[in-house]
Amino acid sequence: MFRQTYPGRGKLVTKETKGCRRRTVPIIEPLRPTLERLTAGRDSTAWLLTGPRGGVITTATLRDATRWDDVVREIGQPGLVRHGLRHTALTWMAAAGVELHILQRVAGHQDPAVTSRYLHPDVHAMLDAGAAFSAWWSPSGPQRPNLAVVRRSRGGDEEGA
Repeated sequence: MFRQTYPGRGKLVTKETKGCRRRTVPIIEPLRPTLERLTAGRDSTAWLLTGPRGGVITTATLRDATRWDDVVREIGQPGLVRHGLRHTALTWMAAAGVELHILQRVAGHQDPAVTSRYLHPDVHAMLDAGAAFSAWWSPSGPQRPNLAVVRRSRGGDEEGA
């Protein structure tokens, strides 16, 4: 079951996630040992993390546990919100070369235009894009990348061509 819990009118509300769809979320290697420890021997329907009294983690509990207000003040970014970390992660994944349609699936967005609004390329990425286009549009003619053709065999294995 995929669920989210948030403060509602005088109580916590638990409902299915926005979009009500299962999605695959990549786990970076440094996080894997912690997740393996947290999930070892647990029921798959149990909460992965719980609040200080064993209940769900609310946005307020998370803010307090991470000392969020202190952290953003110390780094000089008092307007930084936790949702901004989602934008940062997707932007970094894009900078690492992850394609938009994959980022869209990771984010759980149905429309790639929504995912695009999460991406904030830095000045260097914009300059690199210009340099790549300049190289392609060089005086000697377009320099097309050397692309390999990949064919799938009937067994699903890839064969280079």
